[in-house]
Amino acid sequence: MIHDVIVIGGGAAGYFAAINCAEARPDFKVLILERGKEVLNKVRISGGGRCNLTHNCPAPEDLIKNYPRGSRELRGPFHEFGQPETLNWFHQRGVKTKIEKDGRMFPTSDKSQTIMNCLTASAENAGVELQTGSRVTDFRQINGIWKITMAHQKPFSARKIMVAAGSSKGVWKILENLGHKIVPPVPSLFTFNIKDPRINGLMGTSVPEANFSIAANFDKKQRRKYQLETNGSLLITHWGLSGFGVLRMSAWAARALAEVGYKAALQVNWLHPMTPQEVETKLLQLKKEWAKKTLTTQSPFPTLSARLWKSFASHAIFRKEKNWADLNKKELSQLAENLAFAKYQINGKSTFKEEFVTAGGVDLKEINFKRFESKLLPNLFMAGEILNIDALTGGFNFQAAWTGGWIAGRAMSE
Repeated sequence: MIHDVIVIGGGAAGYFAAINCAEARPDFKVLILERGKEVLNKVRISGGGRCNLTHNCPAPEDLIKNYPRGSRELRGPFHEFGQPETLNWFHQRGVKTKIEKDGRMFPTSDKSQTIMNCLTASAENAGVELQTGSRVTDFRQINGIWKITMAHQKPFSARKIMVAAGSSKGVWKILENLGHKIVPPVPSLFTFNIKDPRINGLMGTSVPEANFSIAANFDKKQRRKYQLETNGSLLITHWGLSGFGVLRMSAWAARALAEVGYKAALQVNWLHPMTPQEVETKLLQLKKEWAKKTLTTQSPFPTLSARLWKSFASHAIFRKEKNWADLNKKELSQLAENLAFAKYQINGKSTFKEEFVTAGGVDLKEINFKRFESKLLPNLFMAGEILNIDALTGGFNFQAAWTGGWIAGRAMSE
């Protein structure tokens, strides 16, 4: 039997493509082949088991700013099927959503199972077939028909196939053998390993907004430097620094940091949006106003906890339990630097739990983004992490999956 469409990969993009293809063409035989025993694994674990469906960012021009790789290519697709269309799709199927303070959007049930049930029920109602425990070992086009070779199973045939197998090295190799260029994968969305006495023993301490800048020398032959600046929340962990700001930085600097072995200088302003000059002015003011107070007993900045303030202050002065009035110019300068111009050495990375994302995949120049179809091979479609597209944490990666799945699904239904 020849299927009309076979989707390789039972994740968000693959499921969405299969559903929308089958709904547009009820006469089509649509099959999903999933290597694992379960489908929609990332949907299940996203957002701590709540599923961060998308982000409260309806304007495509704003949405694309959250994609370190793929922003230009996704501009058109987001105009066709973006965040408003995604929400409408799920709302029509009975999924109610809510917006959290940071813009992330979740089902009101706070359960990823709500999204999974919606997708699996929609697929079943549309007549989509599903086969788990099915590992694809090769696929190639012969006389206009795709022949899919399986491990320990009979082969399949299809007129059109969609590859949505995530960051699968095996599937990338098959695509490379077919002539596609694969951008080598590197991790994105990770935390920084930093050992520094100023943050030792402060695990769990955070600030709501910090400013980060990072500099790294890479490509020594061309003597290039990489520098990036961004803002966001910051969390001290037992291995270093985490939080949304760090994750955002890691995404934008993913490839550059990989090139230097995750060793780079990180500069942090813990009191953003105050500038270093404003911080120093404030400290001089406090030296007069709090002259008789002991420096380490009270944090003068609302966003800094007492523990964090005491650590910064203790590493800036040369005699413990000194009063504000007794601070000399060098100590004030050192304190201001610890607060607004602190330098740390990144020495490695740690994966950010279930939000792990890969930067890399099929070169975007080889994809027709009006259809999410290969420019090299007709009737070969791709979406999701198989492509060199990745985003910041906050629902943006799922939005790219819904958009690519919808457009590819509709294109395959033609």
